[in-house]
Amino acid sequence: MLDMGRRARAASRELGLLTAQDRTRGLKAIAAAIRAAAPDVLRANAEDMAAARAKGLAPAMLDRLALDEKRLEGVAAGVETVAALPDPLGRELARWTPPNGLDIARIAVPLGVIGIIYESRPNVTVDAGVLCLRSGNAAILRGGSESAKSSAALANAMRGALKSEELPVDAIQLVATTNREAVGHMLGGLEGALDVIVPRGGRSLVERVQAEARVPVIGHLEGLCHTYVHAAADPKKAVDIVLNAKMRRTGVCGSTETLLIDVAVAATLLPQIAKALTDAGCELRGDGRTRAILGDITPATEADWATEYLDAILSIAVVDGLPGALAHLARWSSGHTDAIITEDTAAAETFIANVDSAIVLHNASTQFADGGEFGFGAEIGIATGRIHARGPVGAEQLTTYKYAVRGTGQVRP
Repeated sequence: MLDMGRRARAASRELGLLTAQDRTRGLKAIAAAIRAAAPDVLRANAEDMAAARAKGLAPAMLDRLALDEKRLEGVAAGVETVAALPDPLGRELARWTPPNGLDIARIAVPLGVIGIIYESRPNVTVDAGVLCLRSGNAAILRGGSESAKSSAALANAMRGALKSEELPVDAIQLVATTNREAVGHMLGGLEGALDVIVPRGGRSLVERVQAEARVPVIGHLEGLCHTYVHAAADPKKAVDIVLNAKMRRTGVCGSTETLLIDVAVAATLLPQIAKALTDAGCELRGDGRTRAILGDITPATEADWATEYLDAILSIAVVDGLPGALAHLARWSSGHTDAIITEDTAAAETFIANVDSAIVLHNASTQFADGGEFGFGAEIGIATGRIHARGPVGAEQLTTYKYAVRGTGQVRP
């Protein structure tokens, strides 16, 4: 692990000498290499899937792990999108001249060496690697044991592409062992080699990283996402958006876990929404007022309001207008993604202003909580903290800045 850290630090210095065109060339080569390696990657993923089923992994985890030709092509296309992004380095973020006459500029630069610790999704191997390359950072990747073979096949393809383009191969390194001691070494900072750690996974992983890391962390809590159907919601939009927000893919962090519905429209609109959800195979759990409208559904307990199901389960609460929705969110939201459905622009703006989440949507599905959908090409994760990065973490969010100060002979009095 220490050797990986040293090699990553050396690679980060080499990356600093590359031009934006060099990095773009490497990214295009990686996209081509992933397509060329598709048979090997899918074969490796089939082995991971078989082992995961034998272990009894939950359907949501299996969905996160699974790759097929369409998903793999989406991964490669995402790399091309990252390659086409404006270069995030060297941007002049601000420039001014104070009374002392100095010309001061704030300029975007890489973070350095980034360690990414993640669970079952093998596409993160690619997303993290290419976003780091685009932003001039070296990456040390430690995936979950469930995706070990898939991640190795993808990492081999990426490193092969870098080698073929005569770019620093150690800019992307995958930790080969699934031994948890490797995570401990990364949390210790690898004797100063790591500048930042990004955890991507469940609550237990993120909490361990945040508790034990001796380097800065860009982290997120679970995606306890909410959709609020306001009294002025368009009924068709409400049904369509809620169905998509919950059931498009239940295992992603942007899946809605709690539906809030205004008491003013609950009696008429909630049955329509509930029918669409149950017809799609969703289990509903509700508070007392919800059950009075829908009848025999499972009572929601306090634990339900705090649970990221990552499954076809939805908790429902009837709330007293916008103030009731805001109060529920203030108590239970994890600060990830929350949405309002309404045709009342003033209500929507009040919701956006008062909900303290990384992503707040109006008349759109919470499943848009994704770097690709934001035009970032990919993401390392959705950051819910307030320091450095928030929301989808793409290439631009993997930079910091330095000051370039130009004088004409000034000395300080």
